[in-house]
Amino acid sequence: MSTGMIVLIVIVAVVVVGAAVAPVLRGRTRRGGPGLRRRFGPEYERAVALHDGDTKAAERELTERVQRHGDLRERPLDPAGREQYAARWTAVQEHFVDAPRQAVAEADRLLAELAVARGYPDGGHYEEQLAALSVHHADHVDGYRQVHRVARTGASDAMTEAGSGTEEMRSALVGARALFDDLTRTGAGGSSPGRHRAPTSRVLNRGHLKES
Repeated sequence: MSTGMIVLIVIVAVVVVGAAVAPVLRGRTRRGGPGLRRRFGPEYERAVALHDGDTKAAERELTERVQRHGDLRERPLDPAGREQYAARWTAVQEHFVDAPRQAVAEADRLLAELAVARGYPDGGHYEEQLAALSVHHADHVDGYRQVHRVARTGASDAMTEAGSGTEEMRSALVGARALFDDLTRTGAGGSSPGRHRAPTSRVLNRGHLKES
């Protein structure tokens, strides 16, 4: 077979493969935006905002998160483990009354530890852990982000206006609670969602921390 014939066969093969793959790629492109928007919800809007409205750049980032962490399967918690985490969260809430900064830091550490127990990346790699959580708990992961920021930097105005600083820490802790509840659910075969939710009544009654 001549060289020219071989080249012709290769060109034809490339054209045929390209024609077969193109519709698939177009379909993925059409589904990418709405699919990512549905999957990530508020995280999608946050990513777009962080990329100054560049939707394509935001979708590339979110797609990379799915590629890295989409296959992660959460490990279940046994009933004793759930009860222990619930008790620790209750202690965090009660501690907030007298020491809000320390309580927020404790909540940050507790969420990182709980995420590891459910099979997420080590809490020592916060950004990677957060990215993985965003793939599977997009609606509530921002609560972890907020409590981590406040734990690391302190409330933004705590030094100039103590009341507002405490309110920012309270808001961060309440936001983080939603992710905590998600992570302490067992899924199929476990107890119904919310059954092991850490009680808040004692703290509520003292007027320092409340659900929103």
